[in-house]
Amino acid sequence: MNVPFLNLAAQYASLKNELLPAVEQVLASGHYVLGPNVAALEQEIARFTGTRFGVGVNSGSDALTLALRALDIGPGDEVITTPFTYIAPAESIHQMGAKIVFADIHPRTFNLDPADVARKLSDRTRAIIPVHLFGQAAQIGDFLALAAKRGIHVVEDCAQAIGASHDGKPVGSFGRIGCFSFYPTKNLGADGDGGMAVTNDEALAKKLKMLRVHGIERRYHHDLHGYNSRLDEMQAAILRVKLRHLPRWNERRNEIAARYSAGLADLPVDLPTVCALNRHVWHVYAILTDERDALAKFLADRGVPGIIYYPLPLHLQKVYEHLGYREGYLPVSEEISRRILPLPMYPELTDEQVDYVIATLRQFPFGEGE
Repeated sequence: MNVPFLNLAAQYASLKNELLPAVEQVLASGHYVLGPNVAALEQEIARFTGTRFGVGVNSGSDALTLALRALDIGPGDEVITTPFTYIAPAESIHQMGAKIVFADIHPRTFNLDPADVARKLSDRTRAIIPVHLFGQAAQIGDFLALAAKRGIHVVEDCAQAIGASHDGKPVGSFGRIGCFSFYPTKNLGADGDGGMAVTNDEALAKKLKMLRVHGIERRYHHDLHGYNSRLDEMQAAILRVKLRHLPRWNERRNEIAARYSAGLADLPVDLPTVCALNRHVWHVYAILTDERDALAKFLADRGVPGIIYYPLPLHLQKVYEHLGYREGYLPVSEEISRRILPLPMYPELTDEQVDYVIATLRQFPFGEGE
């Protein structure tokens, strides 16, 4: 059996009869940028995330960048984030001219560790960007408490976690701004790039809307230095169709995760941890093993290819050499990068495919290569 790591074609096949009419309607309308579908999606995502305002932008990366610009983060400021994630949060800090400060992660959740963030705070810290990694809420209450004591901002990176919650409250609704990605691989993915920032602050929402379109509030009147970062109408129409299915998809992800955990429980691997009060949406299901590379090859040879998130933490990447980090500085992130192995995870996986992945894992000769 072949079990693709991801299968976006299967998602399209299941939604074809809904997606094509939505796309045709946009094409026939002649309104392709910042039209009625974008406005409707902004309202729908705001409701879904328990916030007042949504602002559609070109990508999740742009949502982070515009969020920091809207909060007036700039040169001389420091922003703390995680090294164990995609580069987008760190990139957005760099684009503001601020200093990137990396803090380590929790060894079981892989999310930013509040205790290490507290150690990295300084008089120049202006914001914290926790990432709700792999679909699980970070320890957001701890970050809010740290921020409140110092009057700094919390910007949530929710790129992998739409639909996740902590204590019944959706991610994206805790900090000043929540940032979502609609990259095709995400739990809610467009058929191209897309992103959204959400907030409960009306003034911030207004500023974000100006920043996404060259700093204008009225056409050809530029009040801010902005960007060209607009969510296009066709992607918004596609996302509105898919949003209706997201709760069901996230529930299926939970079923698959439970099936993995039950089938792998007695193997010498570390299984994912779900924190109390968290609703996980399983963008990624990843195990930990000291035999990661050998196991990954074993699976791939038997029809279960994979992708490693993330093989080299950001603080050790060449692009951030100038920050002066060295191996051993953030030991948990470095260890997890060496041991992590994500398994196939998407709603269209069948029970038969999941069981095949489990059965194949169980055939691996753990410990024999040591």
